[in-house]
Amino acid sequence: MPTSLNGIRVLELGRIVSAPWCGQTLADLGADVIKIERPGQGDDLRSYGPSFARDSQGNQTPESGHFLCSNRNKRSITIDIRSLDGQEIVRKLAQQSDVVIENYKVGDLARYGLDYESLRTLQPELVYCSITGFGQDGPYAKRPGYDAVFQGMSGMMAVTGEPDGEPQRVGVFVIDEMTGLYAAVAILAALRHRDAGFGGQYIDLALLDVGVAAMAARTVEWTLEGKIPERLGTKSPGSAPAQVFRTADGFLNIQAGAEADYRRLCDALGLPELKEDPRFASRKDRVANQDALVGLLEERIGQWRTQPLFTALTARGVVASPIYRANELVDDPQIVHRGLHFNVPHPTVGSVPLVASPIRMTGTPITRYDAPPTIGQHSTEILSQLGFDAAEIDRLRADCVI
Repeated sequence: MPTSLNGIRVLELGRIVSAPWCGQTLADLGADVIKIERPGQGDDLRSYGPSFARDSQGNQTPESGHFLCSNRNKRSITIDIRSLDGQEIVRKLAQQSDVVIENYKVGDLARYGLDYESLRTLQPELVYCSITGFGQDGPYAKRPGYDAVFQGMSGMMAVTGEPDGEPQRVGVFVIDEMTGLYAAVAILAALRHRDAGFGGQYIDLALLDVGVAAMAARTVEWTLEGKIPERLGTKSPGSAPAQVFRTADGFLNIQAGAEADYRRLCDALGLPELKEDPRFASRKDRVANQDALVGLLEERIGQWRTQPLFTALTARGVVASPIYRANELVDDPQIVHRGLHFNVPHPTVGSVPLVASPIRMTGTPITRYDAPPTIGQHSTEILSQLGFDAAEIDRLRADCVI
């Protein structure tokens, strides 16, 4: 079956999340993604807990859950890029590649002659994507940084958490993952530009830039009106009632800010008088008088158990959802039906769990899900394809180049 990126080769010098997330997206779409890792240790994410795959005897393996989530459908080769032999291998691979993805610190790869300016002389059609914390220029360009740094600096932490609580980080590497997706979008656009006859190009992506872009809808409160956006817990800044409510035995997420949803919610709760209350006549009124409205709703919702209330609301067309924990998420009938969680064979562990790509296409569907590679699993295969014979590969291994 054809794939969207059949024939595209991607060279990934990626660590942790953002660059590997981009590489995985392109690999899902059919690109041949070759992941370059350090001999011995490999990608730092391999050792990032707390979850690790276990073998058939229940013993913990070096395959971390975070690594498994970011590196499927790739081939791994270990190369010491500090060595001259290692640098030459990367150059040979780049000459046969369409894309390079890297997330080294600014200037690091130039020391080894593996930066864009060096590689474009060998492969003018190359699309080269650099992912850094702060971008290639500016006063912070050489600073290191991780996802939480950019959640803080973008303003995301300042608006996440309870109003009377402390700033909170989002519970996943959300800026890393968004940066990986922006990188994939930019690479696909650059490939189309190249295929139109205009050659390769360089892409500069910064996690800070992505975080700032993601915060646009809240930052505009300041840039438009001079109002500093505050933490609202689960409330929405522009809609009400739209938040998590406590029930008699748990919590329920209710999003009834739209006029029809609000009126249906009032009927479902047996509070028809709230439909006619002038304080809550429109969405804007409900936001302005949110505390009063929420107080009235909380009193009634607190008398319901979660599941009967959810059933009652969905039956009336009110938008609501449970607040799942991981064990509940994987068993939800819709998620099971969509086949989002499944296991695939793994060369050393037996099998590992994966989460399917959310991209679904009719003409070029994603059908291949190979387990994330072990460290250097494909080194011999890739070097052989480059023309290295067995003796040369043995020498490179003996010299710790691979």
